[in-house]
Amino acid sequence: VQGYVIAQLGGLGYRTLIASEAEAALALVDQGAEFDLLFTDVVMPGGMNGRELAEAVLARRPGMKVLFTSGYTDEFVHDGRLDSGVALLRKPYRRADLAQMIREVLAAE
Repeated sequence: VQGYVIAQLGGLGYRTLIASEAEAALALVDQGAEFDLLFTDVVMPGGMNGRELAEAVLARRPGMKVLFTSGYTDEFVHDGRLDSGVALLRKPYRRADLAQMIREVLAAE
């Protein structure tokens, strides 16, 4: 799935940094890697989930834009409503959905 998403992002003109798990992603952040958006699945290998990764990245880089993806919405949907301030792209999604959500998140203040 990761390879497919990376190909889609490349086709949309985005350059990607790839991390196979949260610790690798945090290492990129700590090494000073430049990026405008953290796009992460909620369910990840290793000891940290996507929400925990986002919290760790935001602690290091306040204001970083974050887009989550998941087939499970329980993490972010309560009482039938998406949690405030959370951008979630529900699986399965099409390339057009991915493109639209990325544009919206990057444009958000």
